[in-house]
Amino acid sequence: MPCAFAQSTVDEIAKYRAALQDGNPAELWEARGEALWKQKRGPKQVSFEQCDLGLGAGVVKGAYARLPRYFADADRVMDLETRLVWCMVKLQGYSEADALKNPFGSGNEKKSDMEALVAYVTSESRGAKMNVALSHPKEEQMYRLGEKMFYFRGGPHDFACATCHGEDGKRIRLQDLPNLTGTEGAQKAYTTWPAYRVSQGELRSFQWRLYDCFRQQRFPELIFASDASVALTMFLARNANGVAFDAPAIKR
Repeated sequence: MPCAFAQSTVDEIAKYRAALQDGNPAELWEARGEALWKQKRGPKQVSFEQCDLGLGAGVVKGAYARLPRYFADADRVMDLETRLVWCMVKLQGYSEADALKNPFGSGNEKKSDMEALVAYVTSESRGAKMNVALSHPKEEQMYRLGEKMFYFRGGPHDFACATCHGEDGKRIRLQDLPNLTGTEGAQKAYTTWPAYRVSQGELRSFQWRLYDCFRQQRFPELIFASDASVALTMFLARNANGVAFDAPAIKR
């Protein structure tokens, strides 16, 4: 009887999620992000069309499926948000403080330009297979750091990322917890972010997802666009290699 009840719950959750897919408001963020990408902005009045995400200046098609990656001009491994910040500073002339300001917005008072840009760029990789390389020593180093972070236990609850995402069949309330130690779980989880969160009425980036996980673990605040955030992203993105990217998605 308990098994039948559990299966019924899983089936109902699946129906609820299927119903969400009928019309994704993320399209509004994608459209605003495309406009921001093409708009001349900042002290230098330059658009992002000169920003190289790894496939050449202004090329967004398929770029996200290869991130994070090493960029020689910055001598650093970067994910999408980190690279966008770099382009805002180097190409558009923003100060780093201004480029990093308010990355997740302030609700209806101020929608996040960063999350809109992320929505647009990631949408241009929809259908592209994840192909994150470890060909540069710094990429390998970043991956190993992310792996160590994933299993590191700490904080007042002695949690690690692996506490929630290290086994099959775990769930918090109505939320399945994918096992990110296996390829299938990592692929399913990583390739469906960013996502429009129905419960928040916002488009949320993968950097936000990590930030919120750290909050729930009662860890120190994960600094936006930090090496720590990129390392953890690198670990999960690399583990998702080989499957088609399918975001921005929609979640409860």
